[in-house]
Amino acid sequence: MGSITLNKVSKTFGEAKVIPSIDLEIHDGEFVVFVGPSGCGKSTLLRLIAGLEDVTGGSIMIDGKDVTENAPAERGLAMVFQSYALYPHMSVRNNIAFPLKMAKLDKAAIDRKVEDAARVLNLTDYLERRPSQLSGGQRQRVAIGRAIVREPSAFLFDEPLSNLDAALRGTMRLEISQLHHQLKTTMIYVTHDQVEAMTMADKIVVLNRGNIEQVGSPLELYRNPRNLFVAGFIGSPRMNFVEGAFAQAKGAKTAGVRPEHIGLSKDSGEWAGKVTVAEHLGADTFLHVDVEGIGSITARCDGEFGVHHGDRIYLTPNEGRIHRFDDKGMAIRS
Repeated sequence: MGSITLNKVSKTFGEAKVIPSIDLEIHDGEFVVFVGPSGCGKSTLLRLIAGLEDVTGGSIMIDGKDVTENAPAERGLAMVFQSYALYPHMSVRNNIAFPLKMAKLDKAAIDRKVEDAARVLNLTDYLERRPSQLSGGQRQRVAIGRAIVREPSAFLFDEPLSNLDAALRGTMRLEISQLHHQLKTTMIYVTHDQVEAMTMADKIVVLNRGNIEQVGSPLELYRNPRNLFVAGFIGSPRMNFVEGAFAQAKGAKTAGVRPEHIGLSKDSGEWAGKVTVAEHLGADTFLHVDVEGIGSITARCDGEFGVHHGDRIYLTPNEGRIHRFDDKGMAIRS
């Protein structure tokens, strides 16, 4: 079991209120991602759940039991940090086995658990190596293996891929997602990267200044952002925001349209503009267009559309995919 419930959890450091008050329900077996900009409180929230920080107010329940005052070791959770925190003088085998040895399990049980974890993580051939002989991705798998052998109620990941290059991050995202499907254990994952959040999560928790802006599946947040913050944070490239006459005509203070929901033409369209930057990425091209009377708009098009810096182009937003926001920045639902 791995259900986690936060009831009005708050955290204050001196005069600074980092987390004002949060209510959140995480169900057994879910892959939940905390996402938000730097300083939004996502890592602090994870540390509160782990017991590495004391709550200022509220309570934390794990599987129906109040663990607010429990030490980290008593919560049945396993944490994987941004830094691998491996013992350089120990083999991979002994690094993975370390928490079991500390728990004084017998050697046969330790060997069995280590071999099982190594098989799941494709580390069997590396068990006798030292961390210095491994790649960054392999070291992160060792850190995950050390968490797996504890058989926790939930895994807590604190930006575990930040130290890896782009290719390895993509590989490790897949491996952690596959691991979740294999183990079917609750996972809470902290990241500032909304691409990681969108590709990995069952449920995303968007945080801003210690508050939860919205909770939902990746597609729910993409299709129906609750406010301007979520709309601008979820989706890559970010949503375009337009005010003035265009927004007023849509009955809104601010109108939002995603780059992929804009039609492009070299001949005619609703908006006319000049391409200031064309980012050619292969399958896709992202165009940054200076639109007359509106400003800079980003549009996504086929990589072979054949538009370049300085070209004149016409854009037409998809009427059915325009988002509307009121003067408080909240979504207007029709």
